[in-house]
Amino acid sequence: MAHTTVYVGYTVPQLLKGASRIFPSHSALGVLRHSSFYYCTVNGTIKSKRKMDHLERTANNFRQEVITQAKVCGITNESETVKRLRLAIANKDFTFKAGQWVDFFIPGVSVVGGFSICSSPGLLEREGILELAVKHTVHPPAHWIHTECTLDSEVALRVGDLHGYQEGKGNGHKLGTVKLYYSAKNTSELLFKKNILGLMNTFPGKITCCFHVTQQRSQICKELQPHVTEGRISEKDLEKHVSNNTSWYICGPPPMIESISKLLSNIGVPENRVFFEKWW
Repeated sequence: MAHTTVYVGYTVPQLLKGASRIFPSHSALGVLRHSSFYYCTVNGTIKSKRKMDHLERTANNFRQEVITQAKVCGITNESETVKRLRLAIANKDFTFKAGQWVDFFIPGVSVVGGFSICSSPGLLEREGILELAVKHTVHPPAHWIHTECTLDSEVALRVGDLHGYQEGKGNGHKLGTVKLYYSAKNTSELLFKKNILGLMNTFPGKITCCFHVTQQRSQICKELQPHVTEGRISEKDLEKHVSNNTSWYICGPPPMIESISKLLSNIGVPENRVFFEKWW
């Protein structure tokens, strides 16, 4: 049976990571239907009375035993607020599956970071390289990456996942189509947009994306114009994708997750078809 997937979330790396829970009332949005959709929003500041650190928040999540040393071999600005970190992995036994994240240990920084892996397992196999995309915040690990990290800085990594690791287990579905809804403040904050356009060209009709921008001030480039809508993702955008064969994946700040989950409930999407995760 072919399968459709719809994704809604905060940043592409997280969405690519996969969703971890099936509680639509608390989640960001993604849809899997024997075709697929994805919505990402890169807007918003999350405030809470008490912030749990990464290790506390993920204390009950599965982790691999291997901890490996890594050296920073590349730092690029993916946008004004996001840096892409390129890491050379020392341990040949270090592996990961698409959708996993890493515990990020920094010498001299007591707080452990948790970041989604934004590169493919194939890059690690071919070149021994892993990449992270990290948004600037005051959180100590992210702050260190944006203000102190340099080429040849040494860190340590451990792969974690929100599910127990299951080698070679499939979900019994054949992928049909994937639809990504990806929202940000402006086009400069649409991370990995060139990669996404490349996938759309490589798999026409199988993978499609609708970019949304909410505070665009400059002219949108010709390459992106056919795929960009100004304004937030709406119920009208998503209701046409509702079916018994569609799964929805949401990733983003809790208020966004809750808002999209409520929207999906209003248009008749069953709770067990919605997957999400909360990281803040």
